[in-house]
Amino acid sequence: MKSATLSVLALFALGCRGHTPPPARGRRLVHAPHAEGRDTLALRDSVRDSARSVLRRPRVIRTPTVVVFWLAAADTLSAGDASSAYDDLTYYTDQVAPALKDAGITMVPTTSDTVFVEGPGHLRRTVILSGLDYPYGYVLLDPGGPERILTGIYSDDDLLDEIDAYFDIDQDSTTVAPRVTT
Repeated sequence: MKSATLSVLALFALGCRGHTPPPARGRRLVHAPHAEGRDTLALRDSVRDSARSVLRRPRVIRTPTVVVFWLAAADTLSAGDASSAYDDLTYYTDQVAPALKDAGITMVPTTSDTVFVEGPGHLRRTVILSGLDYPYGYVLLDPGGPERILTGIYSDDDLLDEIDAYFDIDQDSTTVAPRVTT
């Protein structure tokens, strides 16, 4: 009887999962090299398998990060609109991923409507993503400051402008160390 009850609960849980649009073929949303110890997964993988608990679980952000979100509320879009939005989000995010990596900014995907930001002293604050203009977009987070939520689709140039302004990335800086003279 106990195993039959567990089986029924498992089937109920599988049947209650929200429907997500199919992923764009051949494109990844996030440049995600297989680095050890990194919790970076492609959003495409999350859409294909919405049961992945790591993407449904609220993220805890401790370093400068861009969170790419695609919420279950995207189910309210027509199939064509959802597919188009997903393709655009995937394309533009893929374009900015190398620049983020070069700047030392982490990019992580989520399907959760909650993100936690952990600041000094392990104090956490909550960022709620449900109820926004669009159920997809970006959250720019630096644990020492306020978040910046960008809903909808941003072109790669516009997204890079927002990221540069938020994280105060100096475009004119050089990687050459200054020469010390005496």
